Amino acid sequence: MQRYFVTPEQFGADTVRIDGEDARHIAKVMRGKAGDKLIVSDGVSREALVEIAQIEIGEVTVNILESLEMTHEPRIKITVAQSLPKADKMETVIQKCTEIGAVGFVPFLSERTIVQYDERKESKRLDRWRKICKEAAEQAHRNIVPSVGSPLSWKQLLQTFSEYDAVYFCYEKEEGLQLRSSVAPWLASLSPKSGGKVMVVVGPEGGFTPEECLKAEEAGAVSVGLGRRILRCETAGMVAAACILYESGEMGGA
Repeated sequence: MQRYFVTPEQFGADTVRIDGEDARHIAKVMRGKAGDKLIVSDGVSREALVEIAQIEIGEVTVNILESLEMTHEPRIKITVAQSLPKADKMETVIQKCTEIGAVGFVPFLSERTIVQYDERKESKRLDRWRKICKEAAEQAHRNIVPSVGSPLSWKQLLQTFSEYDAVYFCYEKEEGLQLRSSVAPWLASLSPKSGGKVMVVVGPEGGFTPEECLKAEEAGAVSVGLGRRILRCETAGMVAAACILYESGEMGGA
């Protein structure tokens, strides 16, 4: 069933107002008509099965049929910090990690970042990333739309580590501790119903420098490997997120 995210203000007591691109999608792409059923969510605390009552230009009014429980979010909240990759690879990271279950994305600049960062283009790029994130969340039947932050410097990123319960620094030269070996005991220390905030830090096409690895560890990160094979930068975050959620039982794991 088609799903749409709206703002909390668009939710009424008995109706929901859908506008903008979503309204046009319902009318033009889905060929919606009165009586069709949809799911709408405010991405915060309300989700409902609704029925189209009226379609107007740029606005669709739906009647609330039933409130739904928001049960599709993992208890482990994963934020993927990705050093800006070339071309449209960041779009792939955001789309696929949203489907997997990440709750946020932090783009950043590191020593080997190839992309020429242009603040003037940031707003347009962020808008596109957030649109992709919203569409992926709708497709995956997420209860929330993950956040996508503005790009940070390496120093700014290190300062955010203290906000998380665990930070895993994915380093291709890490030959000792692997991600699963670190995640499993940390998850075991949590109570069955408690969650945790985790950041996964992924480098650019050229990887991290040894100095960056040292600084990350000094800031509280755990340097981990993702197996014996070298992954592309747009693949590493997906693998790490899937591994963590599998180990936590969110994907048929323990």
